[in-house]
Amino acid sequence: METRVAVVGIVVENTDSAEQINEILHEYSQYIIGRMGIPYRDRGVSIISVVVDAPQTAISALTGKIGRLDGVSVKAAYSGMK
Repeated sequence: METRVAVVGIVVENTDSAEQINEILHEYSQYIIGRMGIPYRDRGVSIISVVVDAPQTAISALTGKIGRLDGVSVKAAYSGMK
């Protein structure tokens, strides 16, 4: 199956959603190349960037599940390489 390289950016404004985010990321761990989390305490948010190499459908499912969480925003930026 063809895969895409993408960066998934997650902004967490509601820390109560953190456990659910981690569960979803664990569910897609086979596709995750790397992950970086930055707590921005001055603004009360956390920013997570996740690099994945996955089928388009898996990336869409991952971002969709995370995007439905309360107080969480998510976007994916795709590489041009396939």
